[in-house]
Amino acid sequence: MDFEKITFINADGQELSGRLELPVNKQPHNYVLFAHCFTCTKNFSATKNISRALTNEGFGVLRFDFTGLGDSEGDFENTNFSGNVEDLVCAGNWLRDHKQAPTLLVGHSLGGAAVIFAKEQLPNVKAVVTIAAPSNPTHVKNLLKSNIEEIEEQGEATVNLAGRDFKIKKQFLDDLESKSLPQIVSKLNAALLVLHSPQDTTVGIINAEEIYKSAKHPKSFITLDGANHLLMEKEESTYIGKVIAGWSSRYLDIKQETFVVNSTHQVVASLDAESGFTTQLKLGNHYSQADEPKTVGGKDLGPTPYDLVSGGLSACTAMTIQMYAKRKKWHVSNVEVHTSYSRDHAIDCETCEAEDMKIDTFKREIKLEGELDDKQIKRLLQIADKCPVHKTLHSETQVITTLIE
Repeated sequence: MDFEKITFINADGQELSGRLELPVNKQPHNYVLFAHCFTCTKNFSATKNISRALTNEGFGVLRFDFTGLGDSEGDFENTNFSGNVEDLVCAGNWLRDHKQAPTLLVGHSLGGAAVIFAKEQLPNVKAVVTIAAPSNPTHVKNLLKSNIEEIEEQGEATVNLAGRDFKIKKQFLDDLESKSLPQIVSKLNAALLVLHSPQDTTVGIINAEEIYKSAKHPKSFITLDGANHLLMEKEESTYIGKVIAGWSSRYLDIKQETFVVNSTHQVVASLDAESGFTTQLKLGNHYSQADEPKTVGGKDLGPTPYDLVSGGLSACTAMTIQMYAKRKKWHVSNVEVHTSYSRDHAIDCETCEAEDMKIDTFKREIKLEGELDDKQIKRLLQIADKCPVHKTLHSETQVITTLIE
């Protein structure tokens, strides 16, 4: 994953701060505009995890701070729901002018309602996704219910939301009252995906039903069983990003030929400063990621580098055995190759206790299923040692490094 810090100007002339995340090849097949939840920011954990899951699937994702939040200019107390929608339109126009118009809108909580309203002014959008969204913006009043009377009488009140104080003015409530989401959803000229958890105690799942019923086809609903409203579990938000990528592929133009890293090498790895050890990989024509275990500071979102090496040895061993067996017309219904890596002391070494005498050790176990006699099994185990990766690991190798400018 690569990223760019970007800024753009909203309808009131204020500078808003955004982050544009790109896939490892820096050539997204589509751009996504993401709207975070009420009073959250672009760096909210669920927002980041969903965005990164999408970039892993080749999307470019722009997430930004609404007016008065995070790193964006403006006063939150002077904003309203309509202003959030205008911010989204300005962000979409920035993408159109500087990269490519967004084709997918994703919104979490009140951001889900906002993307539905913003779609009217973003004609290139082909698909819209709501996550734990209210079926009407006035649902936000439920979060403010203990302060509604004060806001109505005094014109404003300071409320505490998720541990932070925000000043809410009466004009914010009045603006919410003027919005009818079901009416807008019924005219939505885009595919719609509604994601919601039955256990959401902040925005009940009845909201998802109301949004879904108001929309015309094509529309889809996926339940997020067990998730809370803010999607605090990383596994949940990462799953959501993958689901969105798969679902939207039916409605977006995804040209595989643009999904290419500009490199003459078979493998490319990319790691930015904010991703810890989570490294994006292009392996031939396939994309994956590597990581380190949590015990050493990683996030365990992918295999370790040595897991990948062990995987290469296991795969090559299985392929070589099956290739040989087919050539001999021996029936091998399945090959399992179990491999692990460690650094062990050299065998039969007089100075084995010396630290520098430890050597790289791959322990490999092979399970063969099929109609084989003892002689055939013995021969296949000999063939296993002749697989190309095995030979590479045993041979003297060199790594020639140069700097790309």
